[in-house]
Amino acid sequence: MVSTVVHAAFALALAAGLLGEHYDRRALAVVLAVVLLPELDSFLGPVMPGAHRTVGHNLVFPAAVALLLYYDTRLRSVSVLRRRLARWTSERRAERWIAVAWVAIFVHVFAHVALDWVHLDGVNALWPLRDRFYALSGEILLSSTDGFTQTFVDVRVDPATGSRQIDAGAGGTTATVHVSNPVEPRAPSEVADEPVDRRFPVASAGWRLYLIGVGLFTLVARRLQSADPRQ
Repeated sequence: MVSTVVHAAFALALAAGLLGEHYDRRALAVVLAVVLLPELDSFLGPVMPGAHRTVGHNLVFPAAVALLLYYDTRLRSVSVLRRRLARWTSERRAERWIAVAWVAIFVHVFAHVALDWVHLDGVNALWPLRDRFYALSGEILLSSTDGFTQTFVDVRVDPATGSRQIDAGAGGTTATVHVSNPVEPRAPSEVADEPVDRRFPVASAGWRLYLIGVGLFTLVARRLQSADPRQ
């Protein structure tokens, strides 16, 4: 599985580029908290089969939050969020935290959900509207013999009926998919005589270690860039 450290490192790199003038330790802490929050669905495994990569790893909840945020801050004549933020801070800083909220939503989707989408069984992207795991797996290439080829989306046409079937990496459901995690290394139905091996991954592949390095480098570079060179 993609480790929490890798998610955090990618989030650091994205936040450094997206927060702009709002970048500081508090804004960074909020973004990291939102990005790491989905991992808590691992603890729901004992009471809900397939909870990991489902409850906190879908696109429905962040889309709903984004729509509510857009409606409240852009369409309503009086924003409830702005009014509540203004109670404990200035109007200018209220706008800052709204901007941080947008960054947190974006980083949550791309630094967490999307990274897990391309690994193992993927994510239950449309839960709770649809219970189906999707994994982004395939390749796109230009071949001198076969031309343009892509295998991410498989389109099959039934020669008898002419109907099309589109497979975008759909897999099993919460009843059949179990993604190993430190809380539940094995599926509830799996019985083994060996001791339970609870692994807390950091970097299980070279590109993940590289991503951790990029995230840390970005954090340090942003800190040095924001420092006064005259001091």
